[in-house]
Amino acid sequence: MDHTVNMPTTGKGDPSVSLVKRLLKMRETGLILIILALFIGMSLASPYFLTWVNIRAMTMAFAVEGIVVVGMTVLLISGGIDLSVGSVTALSMVIAGWLFLSGMDPWLASGLSILACTAIGAFMGFFTTRIGLHHFIVSLAVMVIARGACLLGTGGRPLGLYTLPAEFKFIGQGSIGPIPIVIVMFFVVVIAFDFMLRRTTMFRKVFYTGSNEKAAAYSGIRTKKVVFLTTTLCSALCGVAGIIYMARFGSAQPTFGLGMELNVIAAAVIGGASLKGGSGSIFGAILGAVLLSVVSSSLALLDVSVYWQDIIRGSILLTAVTVDHYLNKSRG
Repeated sequence: MDHTVNMPTTGKGDPSVSLVKRLLKMRETGLILIILALFIGMSLASPYFLTWVNIRAMTMAFAVEGIVVVGMTVLLISGGIDLSVGSVTALSMVIAGWLFLSGMDPWLASGLSILACTAIGAFMGFFTTRIGLHHFIVSLAVMVIARGACLLGTGGRPLGLYTLPAEFKFIGQGSIGPIPIVIVMFFVVVIAFDFMLRRTTMFRKVFYTGSNEKAAAYSGIRTKKVVFLTTTLCSALCGVAGIIYMARFGSAQPTFGLGMELNVIAAAVIGGASLKGGSGSIFGAILGAVLLSVVSSSLALLDVSVYWQDIIRGSILLTAVTVDHYLNKSRG
């Protein structure tokens, strides 16, 4: 006789159930749900929201800035922060534009400009790791210096780069089929750095350094080198973003990037990067950038005053930092 008793299934050992639970605990899942809710709500509120023109505009709005978000996210994970990203991006445009107007090939001018921005990052890394100053103070000083250099080099006026060759403008204005080349480059950068953060030994050291720099140093990780490289990387990606912006707009704007640091830091923190270091993901940060872009587009379509838009964006950042603070307290 078979005495087997069929017990009710709880789903405890079901791998699909455990997968769903893991997904629900992920911060990225919450962001995706919020973005989907905004898409549904705005599609009902405005007939223009889901048009190709608006979707393309939203994507273009966060794509180039998203390259800077990648650099900021890696830096935040290592325990640093950079307030100079907007000024360095503008300086990249100005240096390349000035060199081009002086007769230099635009590709060479762009390469030298990116190298100059990389040197600025190395400069900040030196003061942070060797002198011992805090990232906040060093980047604040560089933010002012870089912006002053932009205004000094241009006399406070935009540089019109009307004679840029078509093949150079292509990186900012061209498309592959219906997809702008800017978006293609954005995805290449995101996929590359997301892979490196998840799979490479060097970038795993970034997490260890940000989580506990002293413990990481005792375990043999050269933490100062890690912080130096992440600081340099962030400025280098600002240089790349500045060149793409220059090609897109056909000019170099000395006042470009004002307030960019707010958007970039907000995107990274909303996506799960901790201001105390040790946590974060490229995917989450990009979702944060998408969320901010959708919010900005929605406010514009609803004809909300630009002054209110600033207040709302600042409130979103404050909320994200507050959530980050309580998450860190619960983990500690």
